[in-house]
Amino acid sequence: MTNANADELEGKTLNVYAFAVKEGKPVGPRDVMRGANLSSPSTAYRHLQKLEALGLMRKDAYGEYVVTEKASISGHLWIGRNLVPRLMFYSFFFLGILGVEVAIIAIQFFVQGRTTDLAIFYLIPITATAMALFMAEGIILLRKNKPENTSKNQVDKEDT
Repeated sequence: MTNANADELEGKTLNVYAFAVKEGKPVGPRDVMRGANLSSPSTAYRHLQKLEALGLMRKDAYGEYVVTEKASISGHLWIGRNLVPRLMFYSFFFLGILGVEVAIIAIQFFVQGRTTDLAIFYLIPITATAMALFMAEGIILLRKNKPENTSKNQVDKEDT
């Protein structure tokens, strides 16, 4: 996928694409409307046509859309069928470092019976802050790119 196409894949179109990949089966405009929390089937259809023009989806014989390839989305990684912000992995990296720092302090204090260097106590808040910032930004991106799920009752009401 070229960079020009990657730039076009954002907002609601990205939500539609992520929903279609997560479904793992052919989807129609009504499925997309419900799953991506769009206002109407025509809006869903417009986003599906845009994805088809980008070469990421194709229309099958039954008029439903099938994902042809998983595009690489800037700042995100595919984990199975889920699109996860890369910042979440950075926060887990810093969480691991924080765990090692705390383990070093615990080993030195409880096993060796001595206090640790003051320098490691300065590292812990820095590492914890980095972990918290990456986690917060990752969660914000995750919520931004994930459509709000409608409750089952709302979907049932629409069907009747």
